[in-house]
Amino acid sequence: MTDPQNALAISLFSELLMADQLLRNRLTRVLPNKMEISHFSVLNHLARVQEERTPAQLARSFHVTRGAMTNTLTKLEIAGYVHIRPDWDDARRKMVSISPAGQRAREAALAAMAPVIAEMVGELGAEKVRAALPVLRELRLKLEAD
Repeated sequence: MTDPQNALAISLFSELLMADQLLRNRLTRVLPNKMEISHFSVLNHLARVQEERTPAQLARSFHVTRGAMTNTLTKLEIAGYVHIRPDWDDARRKMVSISPAGQRAREAALAAMAPVIAEMVGELGAEKVRAALPVLRELRLKLEAD
């Protein structure tokens, strides 16, 4: 028999995983130009930090392998959404920045996702969302620390 705390933890993570899957599916359907969530995430990150990043830094930020990040960056570069250049100080490294086309693609993605997210928040109610955010943020921080 499972103890109550274990059952609670399993329920929490089951709900989080299912909500993540459903949200990703819903957002992917509205993203423009065959963009994927991973593409949007990288563009959003680069737009927010407003600085070049190495592929290794991006991989660490997203907790993915360098190979996975390289794959995402290659697709973004082919689409014209990022610029990848050699690091002038260390030829072994590359530097990644968001392009003007990438900025526009990010803005289009945000515009497409906003109604979906606003509808969900509206259905749940702002108070419930505000109450859930601190718990979700604390959970994320604990997971990031590991």
